[in-house]
Amino acid sequence: MATLEEKYAEQIEADHSLRRRDFINIAAVSFAGVGAVAVALPLVNQMNPPADVLALASIEVDISKIAPGQAIKTSWRKQPVFIRNLTPKEISEANAVPLSELRDPQTLAERTKPGKENWLITLGVCTHLGCVPLGVGEGENRGPFGGYFCPCHGSAYDTAARIRQGPAPLNLMVPDYEFNSDTVVTIG
Repeated sequence: MATLEEKYAEQIEADHSLRRRDFINIAAVSFAGVGAVAVALPLVNQMNPPADVLALASIEVDISKIAPGQAIKTSWRKQPVFIRNLTPKEISEANAVPLSELRDPQTLAERTKPGKENWLITLGVCTHLGCVPLGVGEGENRGPFGGYFCPCHGSAYDTAARIRQGPAPLNLMVPDYEFNSDTVVTIG
């Protein structure tokens, strides 16, 4: 028969081996977890957009040099964007058009920001087949409604870039934008 001291020594030895086994199990699981994270991190990271796409996510445009009646063409997300400073005459012409005459009814106020009705910002892509309409550059054909004219299939847009004639089904799209100041606008 074992003495009390021998039983106590056996118990201590059993506890010690149990602790060592637990430590080895915990260490192995931890090592496997760190390995899984090390493998998963590059796989998840490769799904992030590249730096050139992030750089195009939004752009700032200085509009201080665009006189009333003039427009500029810039690029955002590899697509042309038209920024036009409408004259009071162009604004009144756009507001005078009854919505019932429009294929894609929108008021000029719905296409511009409050207090900045003279600034019309649209994507420069015809909604028919994606051609770039004319009407931004000096002397370009602005069509019968004084806005933009698509030379590919003859779609004509008015001064608010709303479709008025031709095969295009929708108005020129207005991207998300906001004014940082009176002279700087952020698109995107």
